[in-house]
Amino acid sequence: MTSFQDALLPGTRRALSHRIAVAQAEGRAPSLVAAVVRGGRTVWHGARTSQEGHEPDENTQYRIGSITKTFTSVLVLRLRDEGLLDLTDPLEKHLPGTGAGEATIADLLAHTSGLAAETPAPWWERTPGELRPELSDVLGEKPLRHPVGRRFHYSNPGYTLLGALVEKMRGASWEKVLRREVLEPLGLNRTSTRPEAPYAKGWAVHPWADVMLPEPAEDLGRMAPAGQLWSTTGDLARFAAFLTRGDERVLSADSLREMRTPAAPPEEDDVVSGYAYGLGLELRRWGERLLVGHSGSLPGFLASLVIDVEEDVAAVVLTNCTSGPLPVAVSTDLVRIVADAEPRIPEPWRPMREIDPSVLELAGPWYWGTQGFGLRLTADGLLSLEPLSGKGRGSRFRANGDGTWTGLEGYYAGEVLRVVRRPDGSVDHLDLGSFVFTRRPYDTEASVPGGVDPDGWRGTDGDWAVTDAV
Repeated sequence: MTSFQDALLPGTRRALSHRIAVAQAEGRAPSLVAAVVRGGRTVWHGARTSQEGHEPDENTQYRIGSITKTFTSVLVLRLRDEGLLDLTDPLEKHLPGTGAGEATIADLLAHTSGLAAETPAPWWERTPGELRPELSDVLGEKPLRHPVGRRFHYSNPGYTLLGALVEKMRGASWEKVLRREVLEPLGLNRTSTRPEAPYAKGWAVHPWADVMLPEPAEDLGRMAPAGQLWSTTGDLARFAAFLTRGDERVLSADSLREMRTPAAPPEEDDVVSGYAYGLGLELRRWGERLLVGHSGSLPGFLASLVIDVEEDVAAVVLTNCTSGPLPVAVSTDLVRIVADAEPRIPEPWRPMREIDPSVLELAGPWYWGTQGFGLRLTADGLLSLEPLSGKGRGSRFRANGDGTWTGLEGYYAGEVLRVVRRPDGSVDHLDLGSFVFTRRPYDTEASVPGGVDPDGWRGTDGDWAVTDAV
């Protein structure tokens, strides 16, 4: 068990234990393990098992299936951050001859490559990887199911191509690169491509009888980057903390934020359900919460890693059955239990260390036409523009070092905010992607496109309602 159990209140710990007990019993799982991370460290671990005296702990390995894809994505983003490739590069530029080279690297990461969901028969999860020694065996004669870049279509072969890309550019196997660049720096010593004792065996539970059947644990070969890994709740808890905060030895917080940003056009059902996909990470809207992470499954195993970045709470759930409990629902509930029972205590407010007077004078109310906005300077050095009504377009802006600012999210993401000054140096207006923001609604002292009526504002007297002009 972890050394941080006392970090949660007894009532919270009991609620977590109750949730996984219900999941294991009602889901008829041979075993189920879970962990909760808060503030970057493990604060709870729990386990339930059908085999008395053999309760798994945070060091017991389970197969994690497609959570492997998030590890592969981290390797690809590292290549990008080193300047070795661009996400907009077509795959053909770096890995020619696949027959799927029109897809960009971003397409592959976001499952918008148009590739098939699975390999050609036989079922790759239950047959040896030796049956698919080449990429052509993984892709088949007609690998595309949809036009490239047009729709989200989950593709396991797509992540095989990303693994091959990593191997080509690093000159080493995907497994060796993963261990050297991610697992070892993060201390994930119990994550491996093959099971290492102690580990759980995979089972199929009969749908109509309380009996079980062993599932084969195949080496996936070329498909390894899509789903090969075995791991533990202990290691995945550390990985969840990394995905939240970043680690400069592996990947920056900015690049991880990019991974957590929706990158694929959602299908209609996804819009309704609140599901989206980033770059190797799933995003789910669960009530008022935005959760990121990934789920995984292979014959004999189900897995889920879920993070509420705003609350800084994450949960991991692993079980050893082909079907049964829904790990995503369980892990989401674990996050909810902690976040609701023990809300995050915010950091103390602290004033800025120093401020440029020319920036400070920008703070306060501004008007786009007649709509009011507030511009605040935040302690992290950003500008925050928010509608005073609480509804409308808002964004934070990062300084570019030349007096301009670039939007970070929403409608103004990537747009440039520029301060336009008069000859005497005073501020005339703000230009945001050609939109003019003035200190007063349609300020007569500012340069407003189209001008301002010289008669000014008026009431109901006059020709405001009807005109004879044609």
